[in-house]
Amino acid sequence: MNTHAPAIVVLGNGSLATARRIQQMYPDALIHGLADRVEGADRTYADFGANLRQLYQQDVPIIALCAAGIVIRSLASVLLDKGAEPPVLAVAEDGSAVVPLLGGLGGVNVMARQLGAGLGVAAAITTSGELRFGTCLLNPPSGYALADLELGKRFVSDLLAGEPVRIEGDAPWLSQARLQEDEHAQLAIHVGCAARVPSASELLIYPKNVLVAVDAELPDIAASVRDALEQARIALPALACLLASDNQMASAALRDAADELGVALRFAPPSATISSLAEQAVPQLLPALSVNDKLAIAVAKQPLDVSRIGRVRGRLAVIGLGPGAAEFMVPAVKAELARANDILGYETYVRMAGPFRPDQVMHCTDNREEMQRARHAFELAAQGRSVVVVSSGDPGVFAMAAAVLEALHESSEATWHNVELAILPGVSASLATAAQAGAPLGHDFCVMSLSDNLKPWDIIEKRLDLACQADLALAFYNPISRSRPWQLGRALEIVRQHRLPETPVVLGRDIGRPGQTLRNITLGDLTPELVDMRTMVLVGSSTTCAFPRAEGGSWVYTPRWYGQKP
Repeated sequence: MNTHAPAIVVLGNGSLATARRIQQMYPDALIHGLADRVEGADRTYADFGANLRQLYQQDVPIIALCAAGIVIRSLASVLLDKGAEPPVLAVAEDGSAVVPLLGGLGGVNVMARQLGAGLGVAAAITTSGELRFGTCLLNPPSGYALADLELGKRFVSDLLAGEPVRIEGDAPWLSQARLQEDEHAQLAIHVGCAARVPSASELLIYPKNVLVAVDAELPDIAASVRDALEQARIALPALACLLASDNQMASAALRDAADELGVALRFAPPSATISSLAEQAVPQLLPALSVNDKLAIAVAKQPLDVSRIGRVRGRLAVIGLGPGAAEFMVPAVKAELARANDILGYETYVRMAGPFRPDQVMHCTDNREEMQRARHAFELAAQGRSVVVVSSGDPGVFAMAAAVLEALHESSEATWHNVELAILPGVSASLATAAQAGAPLGHDFCVMSLSDNLKPWDIIEKRLDLACQADLALAFYNPISRSRPWQLGRALEIVRQHRLPETPVVLGRDIGRPGQTLRNITLGDLTPELVDMRTMVLVGSSTTCAFPRAEGGSWVYTPRWYGQKP
């Protein structure tokens, strides 16, 4: 069963009322609206097909409020593995029809029935087995795993032909199924964690009730786990998670093993033995079987709720929103925001990153409280939470990535160093402005902040003079403010010692945000009064050129060649 919150995708304002009704059924779901056509959506997109394919490939369930044919044509190029599809449904704009399209083994019919009940209509279920038995035998509920899909299809086909069946093991959800049961039947549904040889006469369903506690120093962890389960005659699909001591959170070997085995990785406080580690983490377990001093197997009577075992490794991601427009935000950043428990940052940037679900917590602070924000982020992540620190532009360009790394560098707190730390890029203001103007940074260039809040002004002057001597194109961040009114004028004095008055200059204000402006002028015409704190200033090199655009204005570019043209 898919565990992602669904995406509700709409093409026009006429679907919003139905989308809001669906969102009440799935409070974590976000409404994706077509840019410039849908008002008040949680997320916007520019291309319907591209947005659907991205969601599908990220395993996100899709509820599309449009015709079914549009959805199928949009996803046709990425329909690869029927056994690994997220649920995809088409819903009429007025909510009068619910059609499950894809993801029969991912719970699409369950979602269709939920949507139908909420909207007051009958879902258009067409799966023969589910219509006959009232449940999809090939898609067991969460906490159970099917042993063999292909054998299962044959098994269900025999049931549909009228064969009776007997049920072996604890399968509470099957008590409501409309099955023709007979304790002497040749066909059997077997539910249990013991390893069995697959047979056409059996539908094997494994409860995920097995935990393996391991030490990170165990050689080839994944292979050792497989061997231990095989020796214990326990089926691998019954494995629910790996458990390790929380002082081994940073172990790449543990992460690789969990990924290879396809199970969750949880952590608990250190214990005297590997067996007691498992027993203390999950009290309802049967006594753990100690295979050796680095591996123990424990089995529960019922499927394990992995979310209640120990805790996950905390994650801290420092992200860049880009210049502001949603279409300039990279997909990895969008995915990180969707998974986050906590979002920290300067309030203006945090609001730009939203909207957020009710369960997501915003921690907004002043733009000058970078180190306090970074330390707070580590404190939250060390508790096992998924934390995002928001920057505009790129987090590594005069933004929060450096502050977060500095906070970690200065800290001796082991729990901070065990946090999974990721830096995700964004489109920087200099590059966004340059793209609007053409390619003024098309050759070697220098990026500088003119703020002397964190570095002495004499250092700024020295670096600027050297950059000008090197004939680099220049990008000025933080060019001027009320508290720093004179620095830009002095910087221009230095630049003019090395550049001609006709040197092209680009002024980009709020690029990528509502009300953006772009001006192409010359160095001779540039005065501090034309610039404010929200303006990116790009000054060309000696080779930078400008020429008219057909639609008005001009293109600015710095050619790739230098000196003699090739």
